[in-house]
Amino acid sequence: MAFSSDGQGGMMSDINVTPFVDVMLVLLIIFMVTAPLLTTGLKVDLPRVDAPPIEMPEEQVLLVIDAQGRYFLADHEFTFAELEEKIPAIAKANPDQEVFLQADGTVPYARVAELMGLCTRAGIVRMGMVTAPAGPEETER
Repeated sequence: MAFSSDGQGGMMSDINVTPFVDVMLVLLIIFMVTAPLLTTGLKVDLPRVDAPPIEMPEEQVLLVIDAQGRYFLADHEFTFAELEEKIPAIAKANPDQEVFLQADGTVPYARVAELMGLCTRAGIVRMGMVTAPAGPEETER
């Protein structure tokens, strides 16, 4: 703080905000650099379709099949046998649960259908397929 006399015998005080601004700018730069590093995800080459987007609920169950045929549930890898135990437990805990399937475009359809059948047998009737929006070249087919 700086104190100065204003000539009338009173004190004038000012708060120096420069150090505060400097610290905030440094923190902003740190967060801007580290934020992209914190986003993790699976690399899945989704099939592209020309369809309007749908709203996905915040508390969603996302089943992923990557290009190597590995299964993921909530970013954790599972075997198909392990999913046969997990998915019925999810369906039993929340009968109205909606499941979104995200499969790499190179995965054979039989693998996707097998996973859909597992969900249906478990009692999950609301399923959605996650796709990427079509580019201009795909819409001209």
